[in-house]
Amino acid sequence: MTKPHILVARAIFPETLARLAQQFEVEANPDDAIWTKAQLIERLQGKVGAFTTGSERVDTEVLAACPQLRIVANMAVGYNNFDVDAMTAAGVLATNAPDVLTETTADFGFALLMATARRVTESEHFLRAGKWTKWSYDMFAGAEVHGSTLGILGMGRIGQGIARRGAHGFGMKVIYHNRSRLSPEREAECEARYVDKEELLRTADHLVLVVPYSAASHHAIGAAELALMKRTACLVNIARGGIVDDAALAVALREKRIAAAGLDVFEGEPKVHPDLLTVPNVVLTPHIASATIPTRMAMANLAADNLIGFLTQGKPLTPLNPEVLTR
Repeated sequence: MTKPHILVARAIFPETLARLAQQFEVEANPDDAIWTKAQLIERLQGKVGAFTTGSERVDTEVLAACPQLRIVANMAVGYNNFDVDAMTAAGVLATNAPDVLTETTADFGFALLMATARRVTESEHFLRAGKWTKWSYDMFAGAEVHGSTLGILGMGRIGQGIARRGAHGFGMKVIYHNRSRLSPEREAECEARYVDKEELLRTADHLVLVVPYSAASHHAIGAAELALMKRTACLVNIARGGIVDDAALAVALREKRIAAAGLDVFEGEPKVHPDLLTVPNVVLTPHIASATIPTRMAMANLAADNLIGFLTQGKPLTPLNPEVLTR
């Protein structure tokens, strides 16, 4: 019996590829090329499934050109590369990879917060340039973390992980804003207090963004929001590019309207707004919040499990549009 044909759109772990090859005829991308939409459509011809990593846009045009497609499995918790409504209308299942990256991403979010507050990148550049000739009392004096106020915008699993680290590990006062308030039990576990968005912006010493990207959250932090923040505040974005207006942030950093920023995601990534590259008080990392080998392996295997579960038994693990399964 002929195996179903699937496309793996980016290079992935050989072990995961081998698992998929046991079940499917696999067209892989060992060179890890970034395909254009036309190239993606060409390679999806005759495929019933696709393994994506977040850089492949699946929209109405792709779906119309690939009528045999039945499932697209994202190796990411975020899925703003999917037009889920269009996929549902076309009867194509969408899946993502939640949960397996929660703790690792929360670890990195706090690492980025620490590096930003304590001016780690800025001081390292200073040292490497041979400018360190003497100690001085205010040399790279940064922001206090322990006992300060941690603000979190978006209080899902990762936001809660960051809250626990701040409250339990650093004695921080945690405030948050979310579309819906957590249960009293969950708030107590995180030692977090719900506030409106304006109070969050005005009060936080360190503001961490963990909100999903959508049209509603586009530029949720722009010039007006930055103007509400303390001049001593630090902003950290581990959510998605586009939630922050990067151009407005660069201006705020240059003019010292806020103290510093730590960014793992960017509008239009992998391109970075050029103004962000010219301000010293920002820590920049290339979307690596989930980047440990065990976590990335777990993400890849969950995406593979979704493909295998759906195409062999009709039982995906983490569907985004489960209504497709009832048709």
